[in-house]
Amino acid sequence: MKIGVTGGNGFIGRYVCEEIEARGHEALVFDHHAHGRRGPHAAPGREVMLGDIRDATAMVELAAHCDGIIHLAAVLGTQETILNPRPAAETNLVGGLNFLEAVTQYQLPGVYIGVGNHWMNNSYSISKTAVERFVSMFNADRGSRVNVVRAVNAYGPRQLAAAPFGPGKVRKITPAVVCRALCGMPVELYGGGHQISDMVWVGDVARALVSAFEAAEAGTVLDHVVECGPVASTTIRRVAEIVIDQVERKGYPRAEIVDLPMRPGEQPGAVVSADAETLRDVGIDPADLVSLETGLERTVDWFIATRGEHWTAPEPLALAAR
Repeated sequence: MKIGVTGGNGFIGRYVCEEIEARGHEALVFDHHAHGRRGPHAAPGREVMLGDIRDATAMVELAAHCDGIIHLAAVLGTQETILNPRPAAETNLVGGLNFLEAVTQYQLPGVYIGVGNHWMNNSYSISKTAVERFVSMFNADRGSRVNVVRAVNAYGPRQLAAAPFGPGKVRKITPAVVCRALCGMPVELYGGGHQISDMVWVGDVARALVSAFEAAEAGTVLDHVVECGPVASTTIRRVAEIVIDQVERKGYPRAEIVDLPMRPGEQPGAVVSADAETLRDVGIDPADLVSLETGLERTVDWFIATRGEHWTAPEPLALAAR
């Protein structure tokens, strides 16, 4: 099958395309960038259709050229989207509807990716979760065949670091912690990192998404969300401690942890977790997911190997290291 992947040049999108190809299918990338980022993010030679998910005609054109769509493209960010919610609302809501209209018009299977913090009151969570309800409506009343995979925090190699380490506009947990630990900088944790926010290896997210797509293609349209996350929950602080321990074992000075106030749009003591048992509905045993310790070590090793190419230390620290 030729499977369209909106946002296919993004972090999760690249892994989804690789999973699609590993299963013998063909990936058709739909993105507003012709290529992935430089260096480790450079896209391999797969077919790319340039377009914007807000463009209904472009989305119908994508549907006309593939056998199904996995919809990943979105405006990301929790606190980043609060002061200006319109881009998240326009892109995520309108883009989600365009995806649903397109697959319904051509009677194609599809998968929509939801967010683990679906209940939080920030523009990202609100707009993403509203589309989950549209999926239910389309499946019930329009005959669409779309499954929803709600992923918790995906992490792994190739995730873009934000300032002061890289050009990312949205600060993600793992790159922020790993880069700071490798540079000997204090690891900053919002709310002290005491909130539970489960982490899941990005390759496992890709596996869940493609499995949910194959289920939809085979006629299994679930009446509930598949939640992609670990069996055992952990706090952000524990994630940071694991990274700091691993970095120290690799010969780097031990970084300290500094507590910061919670960010707007997030709640102290929040619990972002998944019902991993729902993965069985798309043929995945939760016990087969990559463990947190193993995944974080692979990620730390990748950031060590790509320092200066994928990310850089802030200038004063970079100069001091010479």
